Amino acid sequence: MATQFNVGFNILGYLLSFVQFGFIVGTLTFALLTLADRFSPSRIFMICAILGGVFNLSLLIPNINVINLLTARFATGFFLAGIYPVGMKIASDYYKGGLGRALGYLVGALVLGTAFPHFINEFSWSSDYKAVIISTSLLAFIGGFSMWLFVPDGPYRRPVSKLQLGVITQLFSIPNFRKAAFGYFGHMWELYAFWGFVPIILKTYANLHRIELQISFLSFIIIGIGAISCVIGGLISLRSGSRKVARNSLLISGIFCLVSPLLFLLPAQLFILALCIWGMLVISDSPQFSTMVAATAPPELRGTGLTIINCIGFAITIISIQLLSFLTDKIDNTLLYLFLGIGPLFGLYGMRK
Repeated sequence: MATQFNVGFNILGYLLSFVQFGFIVGTLTFALLTLADRFSPSRIFMICAILGGVFNLSLLIPNINVINLLTARFATGFFLAGIYPVGMKIASDYYKGGLGRALGYLVGALVLGTAFPHFINEFSWSSDYKAVIISTSLLAFIGGFSMWLFVPDGPYRRPVSKLQLGVITQLFSIPNFRKAAFGYFGHMWELYAFWGFVPIILKTYANLHRIELQISFLSFIIIGIGAISCVIGGLISLRSGSRKVARNSLLISGIFCLVSPLLFLLPAQLFILALCIWGMLVISDSPQFSTMVAATAPPELRGTGLTIINCIGFAITIISIQLLSFLTDKIDNTLLYLFLGIGPLFGLYGMRK
């Protein structure tokens, strides 16, 4: 899609970042209005899934211009704010204990959803990107209606009866909430930039070694394999605690960032294996950070707490994605991913004792 527009800037970076920007505005709106804590989360999920799918389909409008294209991406991101954090809110309403395992499964589903368009692109009936857009929108509609029909509000939901505009400062005044949030922010600096650049990492390696790689299929595997680590991390958290799983995952994925230039020197099989391990560790801490945030927020403000850390976390992803996009033409592409190590270092420092 990006190649169809002759513009004087890196439109690919903007196509990625406008979804994040929409998500930031959406989560900030949801958090300030405490929507997930005041109204039925399952109904919010359904409405946002449908509207997000509609705006995703709007990319197929004939002769769409750049402004409308970026607006559609922004709107899709805005309504994702009613899906991902609201989904975690719904999960937290069903569990008093074992939330780390539950969110491990939920974030595992997020990972598969993130990877699935690459799978569709590799095996779809058409080589046209339109097949991906149509398929993902239909799946969004199905997901929204399924949530509304089969997942009522949880038994531990404690709705807020009125608007609370000072809730954000109230939440960040809680020390353990703040520490968990800082760890999550460091994780987010790395996560979406890594996911967004996986195809570029593979293409850089293929060009460097002058070999052919199935970039779409391998992108699906490298991103999608994180679903397994989310589930495993959730199970381990029952025994070792969410903090330990989150800290160790963040530490090892940070090491991958710092040694990333050396990965391009590996033989192809070892290179793919290393990316798969990185793909597992880059996401396995995410559900555990969310568990820590949910556990440290007051029960009646869990939805808002999860939403606001998502808002700030995704704002951080815009900076890291744009930084890598900017540096693509400035430095050797094998050195790009060193800069992702900033996030894990910050996160580990933020969640110290």
